[in-house]
Amino acid sequence: MVNNSVNRKLRMGMIGGGKGAFIGEIHRIAATMDGQIELVCGAFSSDPERSKESGESLFLPVNRVYGSYQEMMAEERKLPEGERMDFVSIVTPNHVHFDPAMLALENGFHVVLDKPMTFDLQEAKQLKEKVDETGLLFLLTHTYVGYPMVRQARKLVRDGALGKIRKIYVEYPQGWLSRFSEQSGDKQAAWRTDPTKSGKSGCMGDIGTHALHLAEFISGLRTTQLCASLYTYVEGRKLEDDGNILLQFDNGASGVLIASQIAAGEENALKIRMYGENGGLEWSQQEPNTLLVKWLDEPAQIYRAGGNAAISPEARAFCRTPVGHPEGYLEAFANLYRSFGGALRTKLGGVQGDTHVPDFPSVDDGVRGMAFLDNVLRSNESNEKWTPFTV
Repeated sequence: MVNNSVNRKLRMGMIGGGKGAFIGEIHRIAATMDGQIELVCGAFSSDPERSKESGESLFLPVNRVYGSYQEMMAEERKLPEGERMDFVSIVTPNHVHFDPAMLALENGFHVVLDKPMTFDLQEAKQLKEKVDETGLLFLLTHTYVGYPMVRQARKLVRDGALGKIRKIYVEYPQGWLSRFSEQSGDKQAAWRTDPTKSGKSGCMGDIGTHALHLAEFISGLRTTQLCASLYTYVEGRKLEDDGNILLQFDNGASGVLIASQIAAGEENALKIRMYGENGGLEWSQQEPNTLLVKWLDEPAQIYRAGGNAAISPEARAFCRTPVGHPEGYLEAFANLYRSFGGALRTKLGGVQGDTHVPDFPSVDDGVRGMAFLDNVLRSNESNEKWTPFTV
């Protein structure tokens, strides 16, 4: 029997994402899109006054807007179970991921966290230990696996329709950092190119981790070796803004990963092509509702999002509108919150094993992403052709 305590909206708190922050607003829209989650509290800035202003603009009660995430955890923990937040969404820069996530877990709160998961691999491993210890739910927002056609691609590959996978190309070119934007007041550029806030990697940490996760998510394969070359093209920039990586996977397949933020003229052109013995598939984030499948001895096939019978139940579960009504980034983000919310509602209600809730990226994906960055940097600095992928 489902506990009546979850016959309500799930209560979300937020750390970061105050006025003027890009990703915080995206999270709030995504979390509330299905009417299953409500924002009840937040510590929206390290500046208490700015946090207060942000809370006021979101019409939150004054006593549920906090001046720091430490205060937020302490005060929320004191509230009765029927009032306190169920989980916290952390939407801060990389260097403010680990501490609030650990504090949330220590206080019994489930966690949603932006990627890359932490500032470095050591923090990532500690966070995984705490998640495993507490048994609390943890969502890492690798947004692109929330698209229905990414789920359809994974289903085709996992069912063996393409045969044994041999080749994977994944590319993520952007052009928004083609100039020295961090010196012209662009806050998004400033923290992403600052090693004290972003960590050891720039471009690869920001978007290369997405590319690798997408390749491994669809294929079900794991990278075993890589060979990386990183570049910093904009004079004065402290972290890399471009890179190319050769990949080897655990089934013998080879791959190429390209990530760049100085590809002038590009917007957000994440794209993946994957080839097996019998055919290949192609998906582009800028045309997300289409999946192209190319067969060796048959005409090409086009899958379209929209809930039709031709796509898998997992892909249909992420479709919200009829065929021909475009869905995009916000809906993909919302699909991750929908999956997380479904799993959380199940957990809070004491019911286990609900197979109708699609999976979502976890703390394990976060550890793998941070390990990827360490291996990429080690390979880039080495004279060896190949670097074993270690975690």
